[in-house]
Amino acid sequence: MALIGLVRVSLDKQNTERQHDALDPICLKVFEEKVSGKLMTEERPALVAALEYIRDGDMLCVQEVDRLGRNLLEGLIVLNDLFERGIAVKVLEGIAAGEHRERSLILDLALALAEDRRRDIVRKTKDGLAAAKARGRVGGRRPVMTEPLVIQAVALRDKGFTIRQIQPHLRITEGKNKGRNPSVGAISQALSAHDAAITDRLNPQEDQ
Repeated sequence: MALIGLVRVSLDKQNTERQHDALDPICLKVFEEKVSGKLMTEERPALVAALEYIRDGDMLCVQEVDRLGRNLLEGLIVLNDLFERGIAVKVLEGIAAGEHRERSLILDLALALAEDRRRDIVRKTKDGLAAAKARGRVGGRRPVMTEPLVIQAVALRDKGFTIRQIQPHLRITEGKNKGRNPSVGAISQALSAHDAAITDRLNPQEDQ
């Protein structure tokens, strides 16, 4: 019997290292997918590839049961499909940790709790951003166009460069995209914001 791993995240920006750290040492092969979640197994190419790779007696292995689907409904549909195919599932962590060959209350509960946890995270994130905005701070990611990059872009524009000509000269200096060029859209937005700020300084509004 061999373990065939499945790593899933919803977005490209999400990190898969934790799942790989758990699966790579014990699985014969690990398949990875970055999808927002589909209802049917056939709509997930990496999962389909994993199932085609599995041989009699092998077991599909995931770090936590919610890697099979992003919510309760999707997870249950995938589990039912796997069990109908005669494929067992091994879960490494969480309350559903263990080997499963059929639906059980513990699997359903684990998926339900994972969905509640996800909703709680989304709610707290929205509440945090709202609180920050109320205090005059804007949450979210740090801007790609830092002040030095904006200054450089302005200088190049003043020399007659177009935004597309400016782009290859700029390099992101921090974060996940370090070493890459900022997008044309990011440069355009940064220059527009810069121009608006200059206009506001030159033409301050009089107090009403």
